[in-house]
Amino acid sequence: MAIIPGQYDHVIVGGGVASASAVSSIHERAPEASVLVVGAEADAPVYRPDLSKKLWLDDGADAGASVLGLEGAEFRSGVTVERIDPDAHQVALDDGSVLTYGSLLLATGAAPRTSGLRPGPRVIHYRTVADYRALREVAVPGSQVVIVGGGYIGAEMASALAQNDVEVILVISSELVQAGMFPRSVARRVTDTFTAHGVRVVHGRLSGGSVEHDRVLVRLEDGREFTADAAVVGIGVTPRTDLASAAGIVVSDEDGGVVVDDHLRTSAADVYAAGDVASYPDTRLGQRRVEHVDAAESMGAAAGRVMAGGDEAYTHTPFFWSDLFDDGYEAIGELRSDLDVVEDFTDDHAQGVAYYLDGGRVRGVLLWNVWDSVPAAQALIEETADAPLADPAALVGRIPYED
Repeated sequence: MAIIPGQYDHVIVGGGVASASAVSSIHERAPEASVLVVGAEADAPVYRPDLSKKLWLDDGADAGASVLGLEGAEFRSGVTVERIDPDAHQVALDDGSVLTYGSLLLATGAAPRTSGLRPGPRVIHYRTVADYRALREVAVPGSQVVIVGGGYIGAEMASALAQNDVEVILVISSELVQAGMFPRSVARRVTDTFTAHGVRVVHGRLSGGSVEHDRVLVRLEDGREFTADAAVVGIGVTPRTDLASAAGIVVSDEDGGVVVDDHLRTSAADVYAAGDVASYPDTRLGQRRVEHVDAAESMGAAAGRVMAGGDEAYTHTPFFWSDLFDDGYEAIGELRSDLDVVEDFTDDHAQGVAYYLDGGRVRGVLLWNVWDSVPAAQALIEETADAPLADPAALVGRIPYED
């Protein structure tokens, strides 16, 4: 706790995974440091992957078990930071208080992109534990839910809800589910699997809709309408950089994140950024912004160590994973189907590896129903960064996948 009221060694803005990791690493290095975490959400930080995975798929799972500890820190929930003053080392809160910090971490995350459907108890732009609770109230066995968006979160939620005996209509703008990330052969398998499990895949774009009593109407641009008990909208996110921009801190024109160096320092003295909001120099892939939990955990921990006096550079390349019905995958780097893709799969595409290349350099690897091979994929990204492949077909067999 602060010795001087309103003065802290470290202030962390944002109540998510990156914040919890930063608190832990600060107190590993500096147990006596005073730390304040300010979160706009009413809830304590939770392990966000559980919101679309474990809490729907594991019998008996409880949201309370997903709460992340902030031991050793003061936590103010439901409070918004209105502005920061890097020169004065101060932050102003919406309750009128002004706090002074030694170092400041911006872990503000990202906000869901909104749509023509106004958010409410039955229209959920899915991201928080409050969103989970709201959806749990209405997504009961036998209910109907329209999911708008076939990307990462839309696909996960369609799979999770269908496995909870919910009738799912999945609206996607592309021909196939997750077509922007997977090679066509895998996207086709995913789409066929969804259909086989009762998910109705609809091609179109959201125009708008309305809520009448206990029903949601979803309207597409071509005039088609669907009604359901709830709508889940997952059409991407936007990094929350308003505080940084207003304070004159550099924000990337390329990926929209707060620009940091290899120690996660922003352009303002003693101000750091981590997680979804940070645009960082990946040692293997160059400047990028990553919206997955491994990035939030590792960046938060690294920022906390530096804030507490350490000097370790952040050199991690985050990976991510998902489960879609009986299929699962791990992946690292850039998974974009518009890159050159070398596929190495079984004939039925039940298992295999896809390599994503640009100019002979491996930029990403998809490990489809393949486990414990992320280190090998990372090594391949490093190797080809310095020695681009003249024959990408030589990648076939580089990462074994069959038992």
